[in-house]
Amino acid sequence: MVASKPSQQLELIEPPPADITVVNGRCVLHEQEGICVVVVAGVPIHRFARTDLFSRNVFIAQAMDARWATGPELASALGLSLSTIDKTRAAWLRGGAAALVPKKLGAPSGQRLEEVEDAAIHKWHAEGISGREIARRLQKAPATVGTAIRRLGLTPHRPRAHQQPLLGGADAEDGGEEPEPSSALHDGAPSVGLSVVPSTLPAPSGRDPFDRSLDRFLACQGLLQDAEPLFASGQSIPRVGALLALPLLVSSGLFAEADRLYGSIGPAFYGLRTSLLVLVLMALLRIKHPENLKEYSPSDFGRILGLDRAPEVKTLRRKLKRLSAGRSEALLEALAKRRVAARDEAMGFLYVDGHVRVYSGKHRLPKAHVTRMRMSLPAAQEVWVNDADGDPLFFVTQEAHPQLVSALPPVLQEVRELIGDERRITVVFDRGGWSPKLFRQLAATGFDVLTYRKGKTEPIPEADFEEHDAPGTGGRVRWLLHERSVWVGGKKDGLWMRQVTRRQGAHQTHILTTRHDLDITEVAYRMFARWRQENFLKYMRQEFAIDALLEYGFEEEDQLRSMPNPVWRAADKAWRKARSKANKLKSTYAELVLAGETAPAELLTKLGAAQAEVDRRKEARDAVPDRVTVADLSDDARTVRLPAPRKRLSDGLKMLAYQVESDLVRAVAPHYARVLDEGRTLIAAALASSGDIEVTDAELRITLAPQSSPHRTRAIAALCRHLDATETCFPGTNLRLRYGIQGVRTVADLGG
Repeated sequence: MVASKPSQQLELIEPPPADITVVNGRCVLHEQEGICVVVVAGVPIHRFARTDLFSRNVFIAQAMDARWATGPELASALGLSLSTIDKTRAAWLRGGAAALVPKKLGAPSGQRLEEVEDAAIHKWHAEGISGREIARRLQKAPATVGTAIRRLGLTPHRPRAHQQPLLGGADAEDGGEEPEPSSALHDGAPSVGLSVVPSTLPAPSGRDPFDRSLDRFLACQGLLQDAEPLFASGQSIPRVGALLALPLLVSSGLFAEADRLYGSIGPAFYGLRTSLLVLVLMALLRIKHPENLKEYSPSDFGRILGLDRAPEVKTLRRKLKRLSAGRSEALLEALAKRRVAARDEAMGFLYVDGHVRVYSGKHRLPKAHVTRMRMSLPAAQEVWVNDADGDPLFFVTQEAHPQLVSALPPVLQEVRELIGDERRITVVFDRGGWSPKLFRQLAATGFDVLTYRKGKTEPIPEADFEEHDAPGTGGRVRWLLHERSVWVGGKKDGLWMRQVTRRQGAHQTHILTTRHDLDITEVAYRMFARWRQENFLKYMRQEFAIDALLEYGFEEEDQLRSMPNPVWRAADKAWRKARSKANKLKSTYAELVLAGETAPAELLTKLGAAQAEVDRRKEARDAVPDRVTVADLSDDARTVRLPAPRKRLSDGLKMLAYQVESDLVRAVAPHYARVLDEGRTLIAAALASSGDIEVTDAELRITLAPQSSPHRTRAIAALCRHLDATETCFPGTNLRLRYGIQGVRTVADLGG
């Protein structure tokens, strides 16, 4: 409850005030008709006239002594130079209040203004004309006019382009009613400053896109969950093409699902919606790591977010940590379900493969075989599931490094929960998943199998192959194919499968499947299209840096996880080495016997000792278990794992960025002949394009710069028309996004 006495102090300024200047989170200046009232922590403590230099200097000295504000904050709020602030402070320390009395100066140097010119400045300033334009009209230096504006007690105008209206409310300056105060002002919000500030402040988003200090003040007070995007018109804004992704981001359900699951991540200027948008746009713009934000202008990046600046590295890391500690797994699952519903036609064939992330840090991680490097290295491993077009659907982070055979069943259980029991699904994987026992298990659970055959087989006679038309990147191609039924596995755990063989010269590639209803060319095509997933993983490593570490540190592994016993493995290695040595001696002895020669006694002695060593090593190996739990290992042999939640959320948003990029490629495909070769390059270039922003009362118009060639410009223009038809609004605003490209007329240009 506000006491009556403090409320009477508010009569120092009759609300509403003419102007409010936020010095910092504690100190605010209320100004009306040239009189400034200083409010600290909600309590008025000082007043001075703009023309009263002594009172102003006393405020400066007291503010710095009491630590209400710093020198740079006071200089910015009062429109003074930092040297003036420092001189005032030094004078106060040297001679007290008497030293702050302005001394009578001699004749001023430089340009002087007459009374009629002062009157003109008053008149033009009231009409909203900028100081630079007034200086041009008076034919005076801009600094002279700026000094006169401050001398006359006027507030300098900031140059402003055409701005958007407030979201969901009328402008009070244009006759609209002032909005009701938010319930957040009364329900558990901090009471500091509420007796003065909330009743007189404008709407939280403010009216100046280049000055969001009021929003930051409200966020600091716990009164703002996310800064409203506020745009101003401008030209040649860098990377504005990234806004091409917004219609697809909105349709993906990212913001809707995040709002449903999180609601909020707490009072903040960069709230839930803004943080997610920044992370996805960073991926689309190939800003691969939070630290890379330092290489980009915060104000330029903020222009495409509707903010005065983009978040800093430490802020973004803090937001990512908070998001991953919440409902991140539920968010990724919800996005996957929406993707399945939107791309149902691509769910019939799913590609499954493991991805190994090599680790080069100092912690002990389990080793995994890295196929592309042909060696085993400390690493983390994931299993990725991609749809029939090679686009990612979801991924699972593995506890250690299981073979694909043992990793597939739990992954496919998630697939079934995601897609449903009614849909027929064919799982496509490489030889790493070869197991006839697994094939029978998958067939029993409703999955079809498509994989390469493993092991040696008898070649098919060349005369048995037939030519078939097959799809290729450059049109129809001719394949030499052969098919037959084969029994795979043992008598008890085997099954009949269809084998399709493709011959290229003397080489034959054997494909096995449980799908007997497919055309022979489709079986081969679907199997060879598995390289789309390989290309996807390579693309994600190079373009989205999914192998990069996101945080340092480690976590303890599951203590009950079963793993090969390193002691047994060392004993087995010693036994194999001893057996190899004994076998060499046996070979030498056998050669002598076959040649009819007598083996020397020394050889027989060595052979007996070697065989005894083999038996001893075998007994030592068999005396220890071949598998143990992590808890059974010694401290120096125990492995750890990398923290997963933050990395999984980051990679999940990068996966979403790839999906958006894929959808943009599909949208531009009918208008670009070389889409198979250059589609992603075209989209990446368009997303990084500069362009203009024009704000109207109902639209946010994005006009991109022309692309590198006319046919690429026409293709992106067609993409703009496609995105216009979605009638998407920028998240957090009522502004409909309209797209165009310079040199190509759009619907907006025609008045549609």
